[in-house]
Amino acid sequence: MSQHPSLTRERIAERIAQTRASYAHGPLADRGHTKKYVAELIGTFLLVFMGTSAIVAFGGPFSNGVATVGYVGIALTFGLTLVVLAYTLGPVSGGHFNPAVTIGLVAARRHPVRDLLPYIVSQIVGAIVASGLLYLIASGKPGWTLAGNGLGQNSYGTLAVASALAVETVLTFVLVFVVLSVTDKSYPYTAFGALAIGVALLAIHLAGIGWTSSSVNPARAIGPAVFVGGTALSQLWVFIVAPIVGGLIAAGVYIALRLPSASPATSEEVTSMASTSPA
Repeated sequence: MSQHPSLTRERIAERIAQTRASYAHGPLADRGHTKKYVAELIGTFLLVFMGTSAIVAFGGPFSNGVATVGYVGIALTFGLTLVVLAYTLGPVSGGHFNPAVTIGLVAARRHPVRDLLPYIVSQIVGAIVASGLLYLIASGKPGWTLAGNGLGQNSYGTLAVASALAVETVLTFVLVFVVLSVTDKSYPYTAFGALAIGVALLAIHLAGIGWTSSSVNPARAIGPAVFVGGTALSQLWVFIVAPIVGGLIAAGVYIALRLPSASPATSEEVTSMASTSPA
């Protein structure tokens, strides 16, 4: 009789554990993953739409003799948009919005491998939808043409391919390494993680716009290129390969410098840009 309460508690604990396990692998888990993928789609859509909209409005028939946002304004648009999205959608999906970031986090064992493909697909779809909407909006402006004005597509112009690859690799390394560092459990200023990431993207664009128009995000490059075609498509491989390489290098450096004191991500762990406080 004296052992009966203890046995009851053990059975209750066992049933709770079984219930949690069923939730982790059942329909509720599927709905949770779906929310993450939708959040990545929406976040990438907004990041690409806001950033490339600033580019399209930068010149041509959109200027109308009025001073435009300029390169600084474009960089600010990308950086500030990422800050807002990291704080709002970061708690849902981790706030990657960039295949290079997702690949870097997975390579550094900071994000589940099973999310790799769904995240990347969601990000690319979001970027394409953003460029499609921007195309529809810009088409309503007299004097605007896709061939003449574009959709904010990436291009390295007359820069040598090797130079473009180097720029995109280094700049993406900076972004992904910052993401890995400020979302690490040992980072002391978790509430400012998303701000640091957004400022990093701002600095990256200020440094890279003049070289390659600063992509550091394969999804952001794919979206406009699908509609613009031509040179944007022929140069697209640079803006896919270089960011992925930069992200992998960042993961390797992060592992060498910081991971020995941390444990690998579990199948359920999601690293948020906003860390534990609201990617």
